[in-house]
Amino acid sequence: MSKKRYTLYLSRPLARKFDLVAQQRNGAKSALVEEALRASLEPRQHEGLEDALARRLNEVSKALATVKRDVAIATETLALFVRYFLTITPPLPESEQEPARLLGKERFHVFVAQIGRRLAGDHRLVSEVLESIAQNEPDLFATASDDAPLKNRGAPRNGPTPVSNGGQSHG
Repeated sequence: MSKKRYTLYLSRPLARKFDLVAQQRNGAKSALVEEALRASLEPRQHEGLEDALARRLNEVSKALATVKRDVAIATETLALFVRYFLTITPPLPESEQEPARLLGKERFHVFVAQIGRRLAGDHRLVSEVLESIAQNEPDLFATASDDAPLKNRGAPRNGPTPVSNGGQSHG
């Protein structure tokens, strides 16, 4: 097979790397350039690589979609809880604040321990809740309107309106 001669210009850093690799291959610069060009111009030499990369990229995309969904659920849940908590929790009298702080600290430690156990295992509450809803109330997401329970609670009633403390006792 006849060969054609080319004159190439390389940046100094690339030329140093090229010289080093060629030296390790006993000075076969032409063979090294030909091999690199063939790999670049004929990418089908690595049969199945593109398919494997496409499959892996698809798996990563699915995992990322799951993470995105879980983060959106957690963010919305936290935001709704904070808004609900701040709008319904009455301030405590000064005499009840210290016992409430102590109870809150104790509950926080239990909460952190529960998170630790769930993260150590592979069963997440978000998945558990979504599975439960899908099985027991599949139309819930389609029919729920934003803050419907809060709006209904604020409607005028006959008689006094009960004050909720979110199911927590402060005693």
